[in-house]
Amino acid sequence: MQHPTVSRDEWLAARKELLRKEKEFTRLRDQLSAERRALPWVKVEKDYVFDGPNGKETLADLFAGRSQLIVKHFMFGTDWTEGCVGCSFELDHTIGALMHIEHHDVSYAVVSRAPLAKSEPFRQRMGWNVKWVSSYGSDFNFDFHVSFTPKEIAGGNAYYNYQTGTRVIDEMSGRSVFYKGESGQIFHTYSSFARGGEMFLGSYAFLDITPKGRGETINGNLTDWVRHHDRYDTAGSCCHAD
Repeated sequence: MQHPTVSRDEWLAARKELLRKEKEFTRLRDQLSAERRALPWVKVEKDYVFDGPNGKETLADLFAGRSQLIVKHFMFGTDWTEGCVGCSFELDHTIGALMHIEHHDVSYAVVSRAPLAKSEPFRQRMGWNVKWVSSYGSDFNFDFHVSFTPKEIAGGNAYYNYQTGTRVIDEMSGRSVFYKGESGQIFHTYSSFARGGEMFLGSYAFLDITPKGRGETINGNLTDWVRHHDRYDTAGSCCHAD
């Protein structure tokens, strides 16, 4: 691996200049986080019902007694044989945070269109102790623009990541945040898609400080190297396999 080599003093000068930019980035991130929290809310008018391990559950049930809810839109279609590798990568990072955010008035739930008969064995295979429900038969995924009809895909007019015409497949990734008031009203406060999920991928934070970085030179994203965590000794695909 070719790279410039300099004296310690020259390195220190370059490092301090980078530190200045890192601090600027940190302050900008704090500002963006404040602006994110200040976004206006939208009242959820529709009564969404999901299939859960214990029967039918509403969106309100997913709050589990807390006032805030993060929903992971997990790519797992009705005819897929397993969940998306990228979504699995994100959930691997999430599991360790659950005990902390749940003690900070935040519940977390995974929602996919795959029926529980498919998602539950996959959840168990991956060893994730997380709330997972199915939105099959519900408008939830379509209303939050993470599932798409064959007509939308063929016509190239699917609405994803806040723009129309984005190239999509039947299921896409994202996360949405909700707040439940004391009267029981539920509000949608935030959603992010595509690279908006990178902030939750701690592995990237480690790789980004190493000399080789992410090394994503083929597809330019995590599909170059990420696998389901039980398949790192075998080849894998990004999402569903037949």
